[in-house]
Amino acid sequence: CQRCRCHGEDKPSAILYTLLSQNLHQTPSPGHQRCLCPQPRTVCLRTPRLTCQEASSVLVKTLSFLQNLPSFHLLPREDQLLLLGSCWVPLFLLGLVQEMVTFEVMETPAPSMLKKILLDGQRKGQEPERTQPTLAAVQRLQCCLNTFWSLDLSPKEYAYLRGAILFNPDIPGLRASPYIQSLQREAQRALQEVLQPLHPEAQARFARILLISSTLQSIPPALITDLFFRPLIGNTDIVELMAEMLYQ
Repeated sequence: CQRCRCHGEDKPSAILYTLLSQNLHQTPSPGHQRCLCPQPRTVCLRTPRLTCQEASSVLVKTLSFLQNLPSFHLLPREDQLLLLGSCWVPLFLLGLVQEMVTFEVMETPAPSMLKKILLDGQRKGQEPERTQPTLAAVQRLQCCLNTFWSLDLSPKEYAYLRGAILFNPDIPGLRASPYIQSLQREAQRALQEVLQPLHPEAQARFARILLISSTLQSIPPALITDLFFRPLIGNTDIVELMAEMLYQ
């Protein structure tokens, strides 16, 4: 922040504030004094029950796509798991776009300074609190989804784009990387062939689709998990959960 309220002329002089501040700043080490400035705004879903249900439905359909893809099951099991762990977020977000799933968030109420002080001793030795999605991160996610909606993809475009996203040969540790690269090229070629009769500017649209799809791949998995699935699965590892669902 441009002007820290913890030091200098803007420090409040209220007695309660002074007492609480002394508690917060007990035995501070040089250069590590706790700052009381506002933290990044955290948010949560405005309608968590409905939105999490819709998100779960999209995730199930995403896994169903993988289950019904013969070329995916021809890969070594290790490669399947690496592709799943690396590509589930963009595939899930592509499903949100295709299913036209929208969501709203609201700011999570920040605990009062007094509550922080009273609970500080109780939290020692316990697991740290789960991180909350920030407003800036969610707005960036919604911007990516809105940009994809503007493309107005056809069902075939969605299908081949899924293949192009899934078969990423650049993931470290893949055993069948050359074969996966050939599958990606095949999916991209099929996508181009679909575009030819539908769009006069097929080459430009193809490049734009791939460019925008790369923005989905930049969305952190932790953001998607905390926003859509953490209320349902708690601390369960979502990739392990998806693997169980995929191979059950």
